[in-house]
Amino acid sequence: MPKDSSIQKILIIGSGPIIIGQAAEFDYSGTQGCLALKEEGYEVVLVNHNPATIMTDTAYADTVYCEPLTVKTLTSIIEKERPHGLVASLGGQTALNLAVGLDEKGVLEKYGVKLLGTSVDSIQKGEDREKFRSLMDELGHPTAESSIVHDLEESLIFSEEIALPIIVRPAYTLGGRGGGIASCMEEYKKLVLSGLKASPIHQVLVEKSIAGFKEIEYEVMRDSKGNCISVCNMENFDPVGVHTGDSIVVAPSQTLTDREFHMLRTAAFEIVSALEVVGGCNIQFALDPNSSQYYVIEVNPRVSRSSALASKATGYPIAKVAVKIAVGYTLDEIINPLTRTTYASFEPALDYVVVKFPRWPFDKFPEANRVLGTKMKATGEVMAIERSLEAAFQKALQSLDLSLESLYGGMSDLSLEELEKKVVTPTDSRFFELMELLRGGRSIESLHGMTGIDKLFLSVMSNLTNMEHKLRSSSFSAKLLKEAKELRFEDRTIAGLTGMTEAYIAGLRMEEGIIPVFKMVDTCAGEFEAITNYAYSTYYGTNEIESLPGEKKVLIIGAGPIRIGQGVEFDYSAVKTIQRLKEHGYTTIMVNNNPETVSTDYETADRLYFEPITKEAVLSIIEHEKVDTVLIQFGGQTALNLAGMLEGEGITLLGTSSDIIDQVEDRERFYQLLDGCEIPRVKGDICHSKKEAIHVAGNLAFPLLCRPSYVIGGKGMVKVKSLEEMQRFIQTADEEYFPILVDEFKEGREVEIDLVGDGEDVYVPGVMEHIERAGVHSGDSMSIFPSESLSAEIKETIEGYARNIVSALQYKGIMNIQFLLQSRKVYVLEVNPRASRTVPIVSKVLGFPLIDMATDLMCGERLTIDAFDPPSEIKGVGVKYPVFSSHALPEIDQILGANMKSTGEGLCLGETVEEALYKVFEELHGGVEAGGTMYVDCEQAKQYQTAQEPSFSEWIKTDHACVYFNNEETDTMKKRRIAALEAGVIVITEIETLQAFMRSKNAHVQQKPLVHSKSIQGVSRV
Repeated sequence: MPKDSSIQKILIIGSGPIIIGQAAEFDYSGTQGCLALKEEGYEVVLVNHNPATIMTDTAYADTVYCEPLTVKTLTSIIEKERPHGLVASLGGQTALNLAVGLDEKGVLEKYGVKLLGTSVDSIQKGEDREKFRSLMDELGHPTAESSIVHDLEESLIFSEEIALPIIVRPAYTLGGRGGGIASCMEEYKKLVLSGLKASPIHQVLVEKSIAGFKEIEYEVMRDSKGNCISVCNMENFDPVGVHTGDSIVVAPSQTLTDREFHMLRTAAFEIVSALEVVGGCNIQFALDPNSSQYYVIEVNPRVSRSSALASKATGYPIAKVAVKIAVGYTLDEIINPLTRTTYASFEPALDYVVVKFPRWPFDKFPEANRVLGTKMKATGEVMAIERSLEAAFQKALQSLDLSLESLYGGMSDLSLEELEKKVVTPTDSRFFELMELLRGGRSIESLHGMTGIDKLFLSVMSNLTNMEHKLRSSSFSAKLLKEAKELRFEDRTIAGLTGMTEAYIAGLRMEEGIIPVFKMVDTCAGEFEAITNYAYSTYYGTNEIESLPGEKKVLIIGAGPIRIGQGVEFDYSAVKTIQRLKEHGYTTIMVNNNPETVSTDYETADRLYFEPITKEAVLSIIEHEKVDTVLIQFGGQTALNLAGMLEGEGITLLGTSSDIIDQVEDRERFYQLLDGCEIPRVKGDICHSKKEAIHVAGNLAFPLLCRPSYVIGGKGMVKVKSLEEMQRFIQTADEEYFPILVDEFKEGREVEIDLVGDGEDVYVPGVMEHIERAGVHSGDSMSIFPSESLSAEIKETIEGYARNIVSALQYKGIMNIQFLLQSRKVYVLEVNPRASRTVPIVSKVLGFPLIDMATDLMCGERLTIDAFDPPSEIKGVGVKYPVFSSHALPEIDQILGANMKSTGEGLCLGETVEEALYKVFEELHGGVEAGGTMYVDCEQAKQYQTAQEPSFSEWIKTDHACVYFNNEETDTMKKRRIAALEAGVIVITEIETLQAFMRSKNAHVQQKPLVHSKSIQGVSRV
């Protein structure tokens, strides 16, 4: 079917800043969508204010608006751009809700904009709990006994009829926001009220709990002619009751009978067809493990988190196909890009198994509630591909970028009886608790009875613990080594279990020819010839992929799973450098394990390896591909931590060296570097023991900041206010915490720069000025770029310090430096020898990707541009602001400090700072203008209060409670902040943030597209 000739320009709505429940998977889907539409010749207009993503790079759409995602803003952009079509299925729940809002306001009809793909009516049938339940009743597909409620009174009537526990599911929300499982009346009432507030239509489904059933997902594709395929079916390791984003997931399903598989597949097709979905759709089922009884849990009539996982698990580009279907193509007209001989109507077949494992933020927030339920808490995930489930589990665990100590926590101190009590409740550590119980001799049958987890999964885990036992107790042999490697035990693990050295194990493997082979992901299980460069390693079978040709081959190491402090901004940098390296004639090879990202799209690099980012996995790829150059500047701390090992193996690091990294990451050497360059630093010292830390603290002025080396996102940073507090903190610190840096904590302003250096000189495009006080982590502060208030003298000092550091290190590539300003004094706080989270922000305001310039310099070119020589296209200013996932973790106190808490960031542009700030706070302004009030728990800022209620307890119960300010670090004030978050109120904890909000109140606002700079290049060949 030819595309509709009346549609020439298409608007795509993105998903906005990353939050728990809506993360980088929509960047991946959105990017695929943009590329697919441009491939078909459409003019693409994108609206998304997430600066960290590659999706908002101006290379992917003809026009990119970095604007707030509101009906008001979108209406203005539609009026200005006059698109003919709208795609809302790629931007998560945010885009879907906005499409419905635009339709209800009559905007689409007024401007003649056609919603492409799934219709508004179909969206409402899938998202509106009442309409969905009615449709399922008509089709004869069972749903759990439930009731639609619009207020607390209605919910209490249902609770009188149905015994607790009861599941609360708000309509039109993401990641289970506002919902959960209630096991007592107090909890039930609280969840209903929060769910009603979270739902845009103030509607909640309360249903009888079917926790304990198997949870099965089908990722389905349907075109406008009614053709349906099942792209992938997935099975949750955890029974119903744990959000699928927090569950371990295997694909394809492993425990279903053929009858059960086809029963649910048929049901999925019937539901998708009844909804008249056009594009991708995800359907979740609950299946009774003891019968054929199933229930339909919910439908997402859009691409989802599971769509990204299914795409990477199968190699089938779901978002790309969904968009082409949306503009009129049918499945039998779209060529499968992996085979180039079959069509998109061909259902993928897998000759391997995939395991997805969530990545939670609890290593940063040990005080958080770690119990898992229907509200998602994971910040990201890893994916592993292997030939057996045992091996896939192992690779997934190795990909989490956590130490064994972090994985197993304090379990070694617990008895088996204590572990049995713990394992009944789903938490992030349940998998590891089960492994401990299996090691302790507990039976599969008993563990199944405690958890409801299928016996097959438990038997797979038992196979792993049995191999551990063999390695500990059996006589070691090449045969046993091969068996262990087939199960993907790493050399270092085998060494620890056998008492041998890692070098001996690796040497024996090489002698015996026990080396990994590489297999293809081709969507057809080898049934058809495929042209693919998407690979994974295994110790089963024979090699399917030869090394790539080319004299210049570079391996780019990715950042792994998204977590707080290391997000999708590193994926942006990795993708940009791959594109630039290709222009320099390099053959590019990518290794990463994050299914949500564009870097793990098989079309990004010349070859993609989906593998753990560990010493053993990376070296096996290097050996197979005969790579002699590795790029680590764009993989966050994960990649940097491999620097010394790689150089030890004779590998060249492009643009840097392990010694350079050590000079800025090791605090002792860092101090020596600054002192040698005569650059002021905050007074402090490195401490290697508890005794030394107390001694150093006694000679410094409090408060002090204690932090370990080689960390990201402020993990492990602690501020102490007195010697007594320091002594208490140090006595409870683990030995692994040392060595630590103990610094005086100085008041002042923080600024930072992202620069590129050629080993001698630097280009600094501008200074980013933090709005909040010094001491707030840079990832959690609002920032203005370029700075509005710094003098030429301060800028000159900053540029001079930057040049001295680059020259002293002979550093090539991209670098981030953070400074503290006190009056006219400039201190260097930190140097990051890699791309930082601010690189995409600076690049998008600047209008030129700094990564391109950094890559040129690493490839041997020289700078030809002076520092602070901005391109003429910069007209105005950008304000970066943090976004917190407090809806998922409301028990985490949002008061800001050295430990980063935000999961994402947004960017707003304006002709003035006030205009950009207004856009940042547009939602708050809208709430206030609609009658919302602000309560201020601080005498210093009491003049900003608009609430009339005399007490916080009275105000928080009102419908007009909108904004709450509280910056006191007391238990009482902490409880109030948490209560406000749980009530769905916006909480501000910094006086500077509040002042910025008030400053923006009356700003004039206009939409401002991102632009590419044509004039700036800044490099030339040597």
